[in-house]
Amino acid sequence: MTASHSRQATRALVLATLVFAINFSVWTLYAVMSVELKQVLELSSTQVGILLSAPIITGALLRLPAGILCERYSPKMILILQMLITVPPLVLLPSIDSFSGYVIVGLLIGISGVSFSIGIRYLTDWFDSKEQGTAMGVFGAGNAGAALSLIIVPYIRDVWSWNTIGPSYSAMVLITCFAFWLAAPSPPKFKQQNKQKPLAFFVKPLAHARVWRFGLYYYFVFGSFLALLLWLPQYYVNAYALPFNQAMALTLLFVISSSMARAAGGWFADRFGARNVNWGVFWICLVCLFFLSYPPTTMTIHGVDRDVELYIELNVWVFTVLLLLIGLAQGFGRASVYKIINDYYPEQMGSVGGMVAMLGALGGCTLPILFGLAVDIAGVYSACFMLLYGVLAVCMLLMHLAIKRERYKSRVLEAQQHNFLEQD
Repeated sequence: MTASHSRQATRALVLATLVFAINFSVWTLYAVMSVELKQVLELSSTQVGILLSAPIITGALLRLPAGILCERYSPKMILILQMLITVPPLVLLPSIDSFSGYVIVGLLIGISGVSFSIGIRYLTDWFDSKEQGTAMGVFGAGNAGAALSLIIVPYIRDVWSWNTIGPSYSAMVLITCFAFWLAAPSPPKFKQQNKQKPLAFFVKPLAHARVWRFGLYYYFVFGSFLALLLWLPQYYVNAYALPFNQAMALTLLFVISSSMARAAGGWFADRFGARNVNWGVFWICLVCLFFLSYPPTTMTIHGVDRDVELYIELNVWVFTVLLLLIGLAQGFGRASVYKIINDYYPEQMGSVGGMVAMLGALGGCTLPILFGLAVDIAGVYSACFMLLYGVLAVCMLLMHLAIKRERYKSRVLEAQQHNFLEQD
């Protein structure tokens, strides 16, 4: 890599990460707004889940077609177009006054979530395979954009008014879009050969079971991260009766730590293997979710002379520490999943990466709804963590079976080669 190319690659990485962070803050805007909207619109937990999921489902479903488009057209220009499309619904936000209205506008705002697939494809041409994990990990740290919403929205609401949130965000997106258009370099070799390849070359891998398995891993490490950052503000307010600003601060801590860990996760995946990182991530999360799933419990032990009352509950600080451990592990996991995708499908990062990104983001829209249903049905706030525990158990089972199958195939192949050599 020449010095000039290296400088341009670094600039591309920095600007793409900034753009992704701004788009991610828009994509998760409802995480902060939902706390007040729940009170104003008198929403149930299930309705809150639907509201939080509205922007996520659009961003999720459009990630695959966006990834395929990036194989044919310039990812830089597609990213600029995506940001311009996001502006009008943000401008409309102050005029909305109903639950259905917020859901519809949320679906339009969700186009901001497509920026991940486009950005990943944009960066693929700038870095070789030995640097892909680190580069994608740094880019993925743009998840910290959610922290912008946790900081900026309360500030805008207190200093100006609730109705200025949408216009303020639209101005921020326009400024970012203009800066990216001016300063971001176009890839030096936009892979002209890819333009000439048939669409089937990019679509065929989507039928591989391995791709869907990667998607399930990402459903947990990214989908549950997204669902938690959307769900945590109102969880802290309802389960622990924390004031709004303190709930935002603790959620902010979760988001920033997990997002920053993603950059380190890419480095670890490059050096120690993506699968090893994934396996460690799953075990850490499984242990933490076991404790988070336990609801506040009062037990009466009938002793010889008297009854003994026991009250078991995670206080807010133990709860937060366990959440931080999960967030850090998920950050490592998000980077390692994309490293392993690049190991298997280096020429199809747009389509395969878009598919996995779509499946992962679907976790961000389905899980909040399932969280709300679980809480409404079970009647305990920790039901959402019980649900996540089950999702993770399925991921670990499939990963174990996949590793076992690959080892079996490897042994069969070695045996065949040994027999062939003996016959010679």
